[in-house]
Amino acid sequence: MVSRIALVDDDRNILTSVSMALEAEGYEVETYNDGETGLAGLNANMPDLVVLDIKMPRMDGLEVLSKLREKSSVPVIFLTSKDDEIDEVVGLRMGADDYITKPFSQRLLIERIKTLLRRGSLQAPEKSQSEEQIIRGSLTLDDSRHLCTWKGEPLNMTVTEYLLLKVLALHPGHVKKRDQLINMAYGENIHVDDRTIDSHIKRVRKKFKNVDSDFNQIETLYGVGYRYKEE
Repeated sequence: MVSRIALVDDDRNILTSVSMALEAEGYEVETYNDGETGLAGLNANMPDLVVLDIKMPRMDGLEVLSKLREKSSVPVIFLTSKDDEIDEVVGLRMGADDYITKPFSQRLLIERIKTLLRRGSLQAPEKSQSEEQIIRGSLTLDDSRHLCTWKGEPLNMTVTEYLLLKVLALHPGHVKKRDQLINMAYGENIHVDDRTIDSHIKRVRKKFKNVDSDFNQIETLYGVGYRYKEE
């Protein structure tokens, strides 16, 4: 199936050039030139991935993301200016999967889109039920439905959050360094700094604590990385 990409940006030059590049790669592309129109379009017809500018009129990207995350875990890539470091961090904590700083290479954006879509295609028609599910005590990860539950309560995870949690849960008791998590979540050819992984882990912990205030399974080894506690 052809993947659908939504571009939300008030810069018409970016909308035109990026949509042409994505269409040349075989994607279907929908464009919106402000946050309010974009949110309405996304809610009416949710795409497979969203490329979202932070600074926009009528409704900025952070507000769009906040409202979007109430209903969907669709992968989101933020477009941000060089001086928007605070917005980058806030956006990642709110549930963005990645960010790219303007001006950006269209090839880089396309590669990151491909990475997120590849991670999101959790199809396992040949696997048995036991292979599709990872169970660690009160935690269940179901790849076939991209579903995470804790003590029977479902948690709404983004693709990146789910994948990072899965990497840790597959090897309980083993420390995963930040660079290992970056490579597993983003691929070796994508540069992401440690702060991005830290932000994702903080959001994962918060989601668990929202359903269980005693959740403490993800441990931080300061200066090293993270591990999932053995039961």
